[in-house]
Amino acid sequence: MTPHIEAGRGDYAETVLLPGDPERAQWMAQTFLEAPRCVNRRRGALGFTGRFRGKPVSIQATGIGVSSFLIYAHELLDYHGVKTLIRTGTCGGLSEDVALRGVVVSSEVRAEGAISGQVFGLYQRAGPDKALHALALQRAADLGIACSAGLTICSDVFYHPDGRARFDEPRALGALAVDMETSALYRIAAQFGARALSLLTVVDHIVTGELTDYSERQALFTDMTRLALEVAAAS
Repeated sequence: MTPHIEAGRGDYAETVLLPGDPERAQWMAQTFLEAPRCVNRRRGALGFTGRFRGKPVSIQATGIGVSSFLIYAHELLDYHGVKTLIRTGTCGGLSEDVALRGVVVSSEVRAEGAISGQVFGLYQRAGPDKALHALALQRAADLGIACSAGLTICSDVFYHPDGRARFDEPRALGALAVDMETSALYRIAAQFGARALSLLTVVDHIVTGELTDYSERQALFTDMTRLALEVAAAS
């Protein structure tokens, strides 16, 4: 076990889905996995392992922000030998081209700044595994899941003094959405030679001011979870 994960070696599959919210991790496992078993309860960051279409798949909650995410991702890659990380997270829409409740595939990510990103310098780029990215787009088309693919911004400063004005430059660059962990995902995957992909569901929209209610948050993630699992099973 590690300081933050009580599971032993072999308790995680080589492919792990990474939601932030422990309740979402539990819902995903109980709704979609065959014979899921809980492998981590430490600090309430629930982790599960089961099968999807016969393939072993794990789901591990990572908490909020880059710092928390990197702890779990590092321990999964370094100690548990995980080879593929697929983020199943939330984001805020930055473009009129993405709809509330829609799915965004992060084709590349830029950290908002050197401090908030903690991983990259200002607007340094990073991206997903190309094969996983292509597979996600193909499986989304096969499943009839509408999704948008493109640049996303990462910031783990949620309550920012500049408010929505902080997103003027990212929007001018064509950014589709902002989340709090994707830059860390792509960076640490590259560090360990692992594969990574970030799939995000739009739960609020910076441009329109729309937002979803927390009460719908689990069913809201059905399309994203299906897509992530189909990618996991086919890769």
